[in-house]
Amino acid sequence: MAVGTTRIIIWDWAVRLVHWLMVLLVPALWWSAEQGWMDWHQRFGLTLLGLVLFRLFWGFFGSRTARFVPMIRQLGALPAYVGKLSGGGGKAHFGHNPLGTLSVFALLLAVGAQLGTGLFTVDVDGLESGPLAIFVSFDTGREFADIHEFNFNIVVGLVVLHVAAIAFYYFARRDNLVGPMVTGRRAQSDFAAGAPQEIRVRPIAFVASALLSVACVYAVLNAG
Repeated sequence: MAVGTTRIIIWDWAVRLVHWLMVLLVPALWWSAEQGWMDWHQRFGLTLLGLVLFRLFWGFFGSRTARFVPMIRQLGALPAYVGKLSGGGGKAHFGHNPLGTLSVFALLLAVGAQLGTGLFTVDVDGLESGPLAIFVSFDTGREFADIHEFNFNIVVGLVVLHVAAIAFYYFARRDNLVGPMVTGRRAQSDFAAGAPQEIRVRPIAFVASALLSVACVYAVLNAG
């Protein structure tokens, strides 16, 4: 295969699995709440909590394009990157571009806030409550419930912006961002000369991140 058509792995399978499971769980959480299926709502929420915790751990122990420090370092290039967006062309970033980095952090923060408030939420009759609601008063639990409901609008808004950005890159810049998040691969020729070689998952780091995530969810469930 010619060098120009070589496709290298830029997103490891752990990042892709977490991404697509979150895509499924967010609407599942909304639907279960709308239907009043609170047992399922809590199960979905705890599953999403485990995934978000894993993504946070993976941001420190995972592969190059999953780690947070390289992402943060490129935020200084955000103004210049935004200024070049309308021009089209140019080489792709190996991993998240500066705008993509902002999107990742904003979504993790918003979803994290949604999960955090949900853990302490108390419903009107006090029957369907989060697993950590025993640590707060009824009034405080109701305040968490109000924040939980309002914050979901922020989550939805960020998701809409995320989808709109993907559409912009696809139609305006002829850059398909969805394909690599499905397959993990992208043509090596898309990157500037000297781009890093494809990434690898370290099994020990994955197992450690997964175990830490499960341990945290277990601690939440047994906090009472």
